[in-house]
Amino acid sequence: MLIKIQELVRRFNIKIKGILHIGAHECEELTDYEAVGVNLSNTYWVEAMPNKVSFCRERYGPNLHIYQAVIDERDGENVLFNITNNGQSSSILEFGSHSTSHPQVHVVGKVHATTTRLDTLIEHEHIPITELNFINLDIQGVELRALKSMEKYLNHIQYIYTEVNTEEVYKGCNLIGEIDDYLHGFGFERVAQDIYSQFGWGDAFYIKK
Repeated sequence: MLIKIQELVRRFNIKIKGILHIGAHECEELTDYEAVGVNLSNTYWVEAMPNKVSFCRERYGPNLHIYQAVIDERDGENVLFNITNNGQSSSILEFGSHSTSHPQVHVVGKVHATTTRLDTLIEHEHIPITELNFINLDIQGVELRALKSMEKYLNHIQYIYTEVNTEEVYKGCNLIGEIDDYLHGFGFERVAQDIYSQFGWGDAFYIKK
């Protein structure tokens, strides 16, 4: 997270009940969540790469709520998931300007995967979405599609932290203005952002007004 959750709590006096984190990678934010009083038992993680899911389970133990899924707007789509040498840039989308902005990062493999909607995952795994009010999305250009895939549950959410793009860092990725427009329809306002303008990406934070 480019904007630390501790700073968001301090600046906006937010009250976090529980978190749904899409794009867990290695659960790097876990200690920050605990530092602001979010119980591990009320934090739910989703990660596309099976090896990262296994790593997190081994590192944090059996009480970690983490699920392997490749999230998109439709269920059951067969896609090629691009695995990168740094792991964090892996995506169902191909590189756009990422290739020139970060030439040290490259695709090292492609695997076939089947997509899952977030509402499908929530229902199948019995994730207690009514007890969660904070979403964190970091899935490399597919964040808006993920939000649309759980649209019927957005009324339970008060805070959304998401990676955003100001250019096609990934081919076909949604831009920050599209996320603004979509979330505005559900009463959310962008109140903070940290953008690397030279790279075309960053993070943004939305609060439901």
